[in-house]
Amino acid sequence: MSKKTIFAIFILTIVGGFICAQDAAHPLEAAQIVERSRNRIQADTVRTRFRIEISARGGGITERLIEQNSKKDARGNNRMLIIFHQPASVSGTRFLTIENPGRDNDQWIFLPSLGRVRRIAASEGESSFVGDFSYDDISSAERKADLDNHRMLREEVFLDRDCYVIESTPKDANYQYSRMVQWIDKNSFVTYKVELYGRRGTQVKLLEILELREVQGRQAAMVTRMSTLAAGTSTSLNVTALLYDDPIPEGVFTTNYLETGRP
Repeated sequence: MSKKTIFAIFILTIVGGFICAQDAAHPLEAAQIVERSRNRIQADTVRTRFRIEISARGGGITERLIEQNSKKDARGNNRMLIIFHQPASVSGTRFLTIENPGRDNDQWIFLPSLGRVRRIAASEGESSFVGDFSYDDISSAERKADLDNHRMLREEVFLDRDCYVIESTPKDANYQYSRMVQWIDKNSFVTYKVELYGRRGTQVKLLEILELREVQGRQAAMVTRMSTLAAGTSTSLNVTALLYDDPIPEGVFTTNYLETGRP
């Protein structure tokens, strides 16, 4: 073996070792980690039933029963329909959101008491949808990572799991939160906790995943809680049924379905 060949192998070994060391220390950028967390469950459709528990400051609890249907369109954009079943005062309420790349989502709601479909303006995103969850909160799990700037704050152990702690700052100054700090499991990419900060810079809400379960080979959040700190209230989403890749008719994701309940 020539001296040049030996020298080349030596250089490749050193450089290769340096690159591997860099990858081991920082395998992913903050934006990539958030994107993997948001897209960690791969499914063409998701059908879910929830029991919602809304806890008031004084300790009283009210419940809602809803179902959620989600399906990507041919371009991979998310569409989500939510239907309220109980109590009778909200039964028949239907909410539809359709993702638009690079701009605000389209959102509509049908209220039986009004008997018509109403479009939700982007400025209403921070309004309460159910309990402590706003319209923006409901669609935040499918929020595109490129709508925010992301920064790695640190790595730490949370709930006995090695986590990335990442700060995400919305590019849209009108978004209801000025920043979000999230704890993402380094192995599973499950987001276990999100601190949500208002426009004045103080924390206003806390989102927590309280229970995970494997469903059809995927780690699914079975109990999720949103707390509004100043109000002392919280809302829990408790999954009672979950099914991936079950066919959903295209006609479900239309304003006509909102009004009629028929695809």
